[in-house]
Amino acid sequence: MLTIKSLIIHSSATIRDAMACIELSAKGVALLVDDEGRFLTTVTDGDLRRAILSGHRLETPIMEFRPPTQKSVTAPVGTSRSQQIKIMMDAGIRHLPLLDSTSAPVELAMSDELLTESEPVQAVIMAGGFGKRLRPLTDNVPKPMLSVGGKPLMERTIESLQQAGIRRINVTTHYMPEKITGYFGNGNQLGVELSYVSEDMPLGTAGALRLVNEVDDPILVMNGDILTNIDYRSMLDFHRENSADLTVAVRQYDYQVPYGVIEAEDSVVKSLREKPKYQSLVNAGIYLLEPTVRRHIPLDTRYDMTDLIDTLLSEDLKVVCFPVMEYWLDIGQPEDFAKAQEDVYKPRWAA
Repeated sequence: MLTIKSLIIHSSATIRDAMACIELSAKGVALLVDDEGRFLTTVTDGDLRRAILSGHRLETPIMEFRPPTQKSVTAPVGTSRSQQIKIMMDAGIRHLPLLDSTSAPVELAMSDELLTESEPVQAVIMAGGFGKRLRPLTDNVPKPMLSVGGKPLMERTIESLQQAGIRRINVTTHYMPEKITGYFGNGNQLGVELSYVSEDMPLGTAGALRLVNEVDDPILVMNGDILTNIDYRSMLDFHRENSADLTVAVRQYDYQVPYGVIEAEDSVVKSLREKPKYQSLVNAGIYLLEPTVRRHIPLDTRYDMTDLIDTLLSEDLKVVCFPVMEYWLDIGQPEDFAKAQEDVYKPRWAA
C-alpha cells in the first residue's frame, strides 16, 4: 500500500530522483517539499518530459527548472470528494495535494481514481507480423502471443490500456490470426471491446489503419511486440496540450563511439575527443494521431508510420515527440525476449 511518503522528494532532488519516485509510485507525480516538510510544488511526468526535450540532463536539480514560484493547486485535508473533483476540473489538473495546517502534504487526490469514465481514444495494436527474427519461438505462435512472465505479451498490453481507461481496441492480424482471436475473443474478460482487422497482405505499420472503422476520437497505435508501462493518459494530455496532428513516442538512446574521434579541417586537427558519448531520440513504436490523419494513408498499399510522418511534415502538419521515461522494451530478438522474462516491469530509474 502506497503512502504519501512514497510520493515526496526534497528540494535537492534531481530529474533522476523524480523519475524514480514517479515510476515506483505509478501516480504520475512527485511532491516537492522543503527541509521542514512543507509543500513547495508538484512535479509531474509531463514536467520531466518537457525538461528532457529542453536539453536538461538527468542530474539537473528539480529546482532549476521547476522553482516553487510555480505554484500548484492544493486543497486542505478533509475537502469533500465532490469539491476535490470540482477543483481539479476547474484547474484542468489530474493531481490535487491535500495539505494539513502546517502545509505538509498528507494525501493526494487523483482524478483518475475519483472519475471512472473511459478515455475518448481508440487503440490499435499491430499484431500481424511474422516475428521472423524470433524464430523458432514464433514458429507456432504469433509474436504478440509469446508468454512474458506467465501471460501473453499482448494480454499485458491490453491490461495496461484498460487500466488507462482505453476500452475500445482494434487488433490487426495476418500471421496465425486464430491464435489471437481464439484466446481473447471479444475482450469482455479483460474489460475491453476487442475488434479484429485481418490483413490479406502485410500493409505496414500505418497501412492497416485504413481498414479500421472510422472514428471521431484520437487513435493510439502501437506495435504488438512492445513491453512497456508507459502512461497513456500522460501521452494523451501531451498530445492535446500541443494541439498535435500526430504524436510519436520516443526513447533517449545513448551510444558511445569506441574510439577517439578527431575533428579536422582539411589535414589540420582541431580537436580530439576520446570515446565520446552521444544522445539521440529514437522511435518507440507508439503513436497517437488525430482521426483526420488517416486520409493521408493510401488504400491497399504497404505504408509505414515513417512514411506517414514524412507526409505530414511535408504538408506542414504538426508532429511532436513524447519522451518515454517508463520501462520500454522492443522484443525483436531472442535476447530481448530473455530480458523481458527477467524484467517484467522492473523500474528503470531505480537506484
